[in-house]
Amino acid sequence: MASTSQPGIYLYKGKNKDGKPVQGEITGINVTVIKAQLRKQGVVTSSVRKKPRPLFKRSKPIKPQDIALFTRQMATMMKAGVPLVQSFEIVAEGIENEKMKTLISQIHKDVSAGLGFAPALRKYPRHFDDLFCSLIEAGEQSGSLEAMLDRVATYKEKNEALKRKIRKAMTYPTAVIAVGVIVTGILLVRVVPVFASTYQDFGADLPAFTQLVVRLSEFAQRWWLAGVAAIMALAISVREARLRSQGFADRLDRLLLKIPIVGNILYEAVVSRFARTLSTTFAAGVPLIDSLTSVSGAAGNAVFRDAVLQVRDEVATGLQLNTALRSTGLFPIMLLQLTAIGEESGSLDEMMEKAAAHYEESVDHQVDNLTTLLEPLIMSVLGVLVGGLLIAMYLPIFNLGRVIG
Repeated sequence: MASTSQPGIYLYKGKNKDGKPVQGEITGINVTVIKAQLRKQGVVTSSVRKKPRPLFKRSKPIKPQDIALFTRQMATMMKAGVPLVQSFEIVAEGIENEKMKTLISQIHKDVSAGLGFAPALRKYPRHFDDLFCSLIEAGEQSGSLEAMLDRVATYKEKNEALKRKIRKAMTYPTAVIAVGVIVTGILLVRVVPVFASTYQDFGADLPAFTQLVVRLSEFAQRWWLAGVAAIMALAISVREARLRSQGFADRLDRLLLKIPIVGNILYEAVVSRFARTLSTTFAAGVPLIDSLTSVSGAAGNAVFRDAVLQVRDEVATGLQLNTALRSTGLFPIMLLQLTAIGEESGSLDEMMEKAAAHYEESVDHQVDNLTTLLEPLIMSVLGVLVGGLLIAMYLPIFNLGRVIG
């Protein structure tokens, strides 16, 4: 009866064929199997023990980047001629994330037991969505799994790269504004009261600007804790409302597209994702109607989701794709033109690939430009905030001479 033990990492010490001491790590089911493996490699072991787990080690969650890397490694292994089952073993050995390693081991076990690759992936919908599984299933059925893995890996990598660009556009200004708010809060709560107490001892009339800052300081001292709690409660409420209420999530998606500058970046990012997903599914042999269904789920924005579903229904009645896209009034002219060319030439997947590359590059340039433009603007705002507080506090010093005299 085959062992059902989970593979683990073992530490070994011993001597090689030349009698020189060696030591290292190796993955295996148990000590007996490990010793047999090392014996085949010409290593005479003196000790083999399971690697202890750190007492306070915190396991990392599985991120989309981990799934993209796993897909790329599987594609590389299969392109090199390595069988599917053995590819799982090789890829798992090079994974540092314990949760990801466990996930690969579970998929490996299912596939080894005779389950198809796509059905094995469908058991973990949290990490492999319907689009991912459908593409792998199409590759299995057509006998082109290695080519499909390569295409899916490219899709995941491009998608994650696009997400990083969007995060880059949002993270920098958010971080700088947060730092500015924190610094301003510290000045109002800790520094301004010291100056206010000093000026009160002199009994001088404070300038109007200084009086305003002192009142702000008093308000901040009284309500800063409630303010922080309110901000945290608002952030949590928005996040939960987006997860639990589809209507709220849809309204938020529409609002995001209307934000100046950032909204245009998000718009072109969604257009790029639309083109990339349609190209990938159509090239995989998925019928256009089914491809549009997958694209609507992968759009990542309610406005485009509804528009793509509308396009799908119109295409199902016999309308050309470019005409259906144009009727929504949502898609850019360049995408419509490339779609028309692709339909006429029978190369829709190639045209969508070109469109995706164009809009990904456009997003990249806009993010860089946004960062360049926002940096001096944000620094100026912070300078006005912090500098204004300092000027308000030092302004009465110019009047102290007359008061003391």
